[in-house]
Amino acid sequence: MLELAGVGFGYGGPEWVFRNVSFRVAAGSATAVLGPNGSGKTTLIRCVAGLLDPVEGSVHRADTVGYVPQAHGSAFAYHALDMVLMGRARQIRVFRSPGAADRLAAMSAMERVGIGALADRPFPTLSGGEQQLVLIARAIAAESPILVLDEPSTGLDLKNQVRIMALLRDLMQDGMALLLSTHHPDHALYLADSVVLMGRGSVQTGRTDTLLTDAALSALYGVGVNTISYDDGGTARRAVVTRFDQPTDSS
Repeated sequence: MLELAGVGFGYGGPEWVFRNVSFRVAAGSATAVLGPNGSGKTTLIRCVAGLLDPVEGSVHRADTVGYVPQAHGSAFAYHALDMVLMGRARQIRVFRSPGAADRLAAMSAMERVGIGALADRPFPTLSGGEQQLVLIARAIAAESPILVLDEPSTGLDLKNQVRIMALLRDLMQDGMALLLSTHHPDHALYLADSVVLMGRGSVQTGRTDTLLTDAALSALYGVGVNTISYDDGGTARRAVVTRFDQPTDSS
């Protein structure tokens, strides 16, 4: 379980990045953070992951957190398998090397993400999308019950976006608590039970089915947005259609 209570963050100036952010992510559920560029999504994710300390409020983590950053390459030529093995640090004693069980867990995570064939490839030689998949496998290998992801679909083509969304849904159904930021409202509609909408100077939280309306999305992104309903194998879902000819502001 993950819970934020009145969390606020600023860099020391007169303006806050965000304030009064409160929500709870229970085991077996997912919460998506959406908002335009510069609204503070990544900063919030880093506060939740423990990489930044909130200026006010509190973040309560009932257990360890697996963290997936956006892929930005690496100056070190680790093999992809070694990158995933780094996720096993919590299970490896001090001054010990990864054992057979750790390597098995790392390879199992890579196979689950669909990148087992990349195990011996140097990480810097992978595409941005492949690097993102390696980072997701690393977090899964950590076997933490809470997974925090900063735009996990960055650099992924449509097929791999579908693969990752399906994988995240499986992890959620296995009892994991998921928090992810995303620029894709479709992903939130598919995966998340609840959403956090971060506008410039405002934050809204609520259930996905009630908060992600056409009006709310249009106001959040400053462009006309409509949602359409479709049947996904017997499950009713909604998808987003962006009205490219209907900006709602001049920004």
